[in-house]
Amino acid sequence: MVPGPESIATARSWVASAEQHDTDFPLQNLPFGVFRATARAPRPGIAIGDRILDLAAVAEQGLLSDQAAALVHECTLDGALNPLLAAGRDAIGHLRRQAALLLAADSSESRAARDRGEALLVKMADAELLLPARIADYTDFYASIHHATNVGSMFRPDNPLLPNYRWVPIGYHGRASSLVPSGAAVRRPLGQSKDDAAPAPTFGPTRRLDYELEVGAFICGGNPLGTPIALDDAESHIAGLCLVNDWSARDIQSWEYQPLGPFLAKNFATSVSPWVVTLDALEPFRVQAYKRPAGDPQPLAYLHGVRNETRGGFAITLEVLITSSRMRAAGIPPMQVSVGSFESMYWTLAQLVTHHTSNGCNLQPGDLIASGTVSGATPESRGCLLERTWRGTEPLRLPNGESRSFLEDGDEVILRAWCERAGAKRIGFGECRGLVAPA
Repeated sequence: MVPGPESIATARSWVASAEQHDTDFPLQNLPFGVFRATARAPRPGIAIGDRILDLAAVAEQGLLSDQAAALVHECTLDGALNPLLAAGRDAIGHLRRQAALLLAADSSESRAARDRGEALLVKMADAELLLPARIADYTDFYASIHHATNVGSMFRPDNPLLPNYRWVPIGYHGRASSLVPSGAAVRRPLGQSKDDAAPAPTFGPTRRLDYELEVGAFICGGNPLGTPIALDDAESHIAGLCLVNDWSARDIQSWEYQPLGPFLAKNFATSVSPWVVTLDALEPFRVQAYKRPAGDPQPLAYLHGVRNETRGGFAITLEVLITSSRMRAAGIPPMQVSVGSFESMYWTLAQLVTHHTSNGCNLQPGDLIASGTVSGATPESRGCLLERTWRGTEPLRLPNGESRSFLEDGDEVILRAWCERAGAKRIGFGECRGLVAPA
């Protein structure tokens, strides 16, 4: 028997670390990823506590249905989750529920899994965590009105928010080839920049390297070319969420972005966290979409719906921490730079998917869309250094006395996220890390 969401919500796991109060990965989460351990090729897995359930080993032991085992086999051959993502939300949910039975403390199915525990579980600390999917296309949006207003006010004080923002989800097509997994070093990019008073631009390493705290959504199922996805169907095309750090070179960006927008200031690296947290796991943490202030227009009909308005948001807390090389050498823990909520986003994920396909654009399994910088109404909730230090004019003071307007070589940025509420088990996203390497 495959359990329903109610039984998963109250179940316990026989994996001891999954029962710790501060784990990101209790039985109620079970996110999907791809890992490599020892000399083996990449293979699909599910995070549980501080372990990874090796889905290929589970299938080899005959503990999955034929349908699920076949999908796991395809993912193992592919070294990515793309075959599972192509199968759609129902297939993803079916495999996740089978894994929940194997990992639950009191199910009949779990006895066989417990007997083979050493063969099925891999220590996460001993594994290399990879990108979850082969990502052919990546689109980055600009869905936080607080971020858009803050950035606009720096460059256009009299007109910070452009008139189209409240009507249309703004985005740009990013570079999929430079997406990197959490933990990969990020080399400081070279590029053209121009100081306001300089007569001509110069070429060299960026002096204003920044991070951007974002939530990513992996596409499943997809849509045929020329066939838009309706708003009420949009979430059936989202497999789950992850964390994204869209690294940005602000001096290069301010020189090149007119008239066509982001280019070399953005495409040198984008870090992606390793675990895909399913929408099923996030179901207890749904909230209404951002409540638009009086005077703001309602979205156009194709972006407006009661279901999206009443439950299109997600109560995800997001955190940024920074540590410098000197802090690490002195044993000083990372410093929290900001903490905010995904509830503050002006456009929902469903609206982003619907708008992306509204012209007939075909999304494909494994595509990644990102929310854009997640910023709130307070300085402490701003999701990038451009905002947090107000274009460098209000530097941050690190615990060891160093200051930061923008990132220095040797700095490490750590993104974290979690969901919690009364009556539900806390779940998390793990970490998205990136260490700045010299140009």
